[in-house]
Amino acid sequence: MIILKTQKELSAMREAGRISNQALLEAGKHIRAGMTTKELDRILHDFILSKGAKPSFLGYAGFPGTACISINNEVIHGIPGSRKIQDGDIVSIDVGAYYKGFHGDNAYTFAVGQISPETQRLLDVTKESLYKGIAAAVPGARIGDVAYAVQSYVEQAGFAVVRKYVGHGVGANLHESPEVPNFGKPGRGVRLVPGMTIAIEPMVNLVGADVKVQPDGWTVLTASGSPSAHFEHTIAITEHGPVILTDPE
Repeated sequence: MIILKTQKELSAMREAGRISNQALLEAGKHIRAGMTTKELDRILHDFILSKGAKPSFLGYAGFPGTACISINNEVIHGIPGSRKIQDGDIVSIDVGAYYKGFHGDNAYTFAVGQISPETQRLLDVTKESLYKGIAAAVPGARIGDVAYAVQSYVEQAGFAVVRKYVGHGVGANLHESPEVPNFGKPGRGVRLVPGMTIAIEPMVNLVGADVKVQPDGWTVLTASGSPSAHFEHTIAITEHGPVILTDPE
């Protein structure tokens, strides 16, 4: 069942989304070569608590961190730990905050030091594909229109969208209906109406869409061993078009 939000609920989600995005910005200020992913996770944890919110991911289905921190060929769900970030890494951080009864959810892939032009292009295309998807999320459109906007942009650039994992509804629960794939056909799927709140999150691999899960049961790797990028925003469908809830302003 898709849960439509009232204006009051959307205002609360806007606050949760703002804290979630501010946490990403805080991570961007501190991320550096030589620090462990656990140290970065602690910064995110303390920041979210300082805003009177709770980390959405901590303990969710048993996940042990505040954020999913995934490096290079790790697509999503990387567990914070003793691994040290290196110069030339790309680091995807997926984090959410629970505030006033609602969740925000967003992700960003950071470049640490110098990365190759090919990898930089992967980041640029993935980020832009997110905004292509958001632009397609207008009232009356369908989930397939959003999915196709992401997929077509990515594939025209020569990269591959991950199909095994998708975006989702967000609200009082971190994951709600509907699913929001990054691949699909225009005119198909659930119709978008005002009051819907969804997370659009392209996960894009440099080579091949296939992925595999590590023995830890969480960390997802590209099957090809190539780098992967991940960008995400939580948005609201409104009568005037899509509104990004995970925005710092």
